[in-house]
Amino acid sequence: MDTGTQTQIPPPGSPATAWIDFDHAVRQTYYWSHASPLGAPPAVRLCHSNGRIREAALRAPEPLPELVAIRCADWVPAVRERARQVLAAALADDRAGTLRRLTPLVIRLGRREQGAWALERFEDVLNEDRTLLAELRESADPPTRRFAARQTLDAGLLGVRELARLAAREHDPLTSRLWTDATLAALACDGPDDEAIDALRGGRGPMVRAGGVTALRGAGRTAEAAGHLADRSGLVRACARWLVRQGGGDPYPLSLQLLAEPARVTPYAVIGFAECARREDAPLLRTLLEHPAGPVRAAAVAGLRLLDVTDVELLRPLLDDPAPAVAREAARSLSASAGQLPGDWLWARIAPERPPHTRRAAYRLLFARGGVAGLRASVELLTDRDPALRTVAAQRVRSMWSPYRPPELPARDPEVGALLDRCTDLFSDYVMRQMRAQLGLPQCSAPADGY
Repeated sequence: MDTGTQTQIPPPGSPATAWIDFDHAVRQTYYWSHASPLGAPPAVRLCHSNGRIREAALRAPEPLPELVAIRCADWVPAVRERARQVLAAALADDRAGTLRRLTPLVIRLGRREQGAWALERFEDVLNEDRTLLAELRESADPPTRRFAARQTLDAGLLGVRELARLAAREHDPLTSRLWTDATLAALACDGPDDEAIDALRGGRGPMVRAGGVTALRGAGRTAEAAGHLADRSGLVRACARWLVRQGGGDPYPLSLQLLAEPARVTPYAVIGFAECARREDAPLLRTLLEHPAGPVRAAAVAGLRLLDVTDVELLRPLLDDPAPAVAREAARSLSASAGQLPGDWLWARIAPERPPHTRRAAYRLLFARGGVAGLRASVELLTDRDPALRTVAAQRVRSMWSPYRPPELPARDPEVGALLDRCTDLFSDYVMRQMRAQLGLPQCSAPADGY
């Protein structure tokens, strides 16, 4: 067996997981075969299931650094010790290049029983090289950025403003949470800093902006909370309403003011108003169902749902809205009332000539009607030209089966039997027999192509 042809050596710059997968693949291949490793590439011998072969490969000239790092966590002591000697030498010769290349891999290996050694060596080097630590904070690998952030915070290297700037521009949620928590802790300890707070308020992530809004209170700037009542994040809007109340105000009239000029209304202003409105405010949201902007109309539908106001006749025409978001929100709002909608009217809207978003919304409601209507629509779409609809229909047909309860379909119904005949490839033979038995239907004479 030629292992080299079965397991491709990852090219330079491959992600850490590619090297881990390569190591596992080679070991499994040789574990189940008697192939000789003598003609195999050095990289393959470094991953061989035989510890003696791995240890010998580490003594070859210039073994691949990624595989050396993996062998540092090897379960064989002799292999482990030799690999650690090689890695220590690499760190001594070129610590910056070694850390840039291997840190993502070493972080993942650190979870292994013998993986702490390399991670501790890297931490020691980074504690001495702040420039390299700053470089790793900008790594494209999220776990590496988190690792570098923790190292930075443990060393206490940055002031509150720099922490806030890092939090504001970070796009990895976990890393931004680290920077944000550190910024808020520094503000609580050292007192408010307007520049840091403003950096948080303008941050990329919702958690960052929410931290900045909350910090306004400690800085005596609660009046600025109103500027965040229409934020794109529900978390930030909730923090803004809390801060308005802490300052003795009422977020309701402030949110209402944001809807005063229809031409300048935003979707987030609409949903923000609905979050603090009352059911008697429903007429205002109904007027926004005719707004020229599709996102605003969609937000108005969602707002009415928040107020628990579902006007079937008002929302029904919105399934034909040209904006996909509006049709989607209308379908969500009408799902609980799907039985009140005419089946023929819905069926006409899943016709192939209808827009894709209208078809998806109508199908959602047909399935929500349950019973034979839902199964009939699903089976009809199993061969549809729209791959997204085909996938959803197949998923929903499968969802009808549970070993703990019978399908919610009428028993001994010939139409149900005929529909199940058309979707036998979605179930194994065993499951199809169980479904038919539960429904009191005769078994299908043709075998199902189960998988």
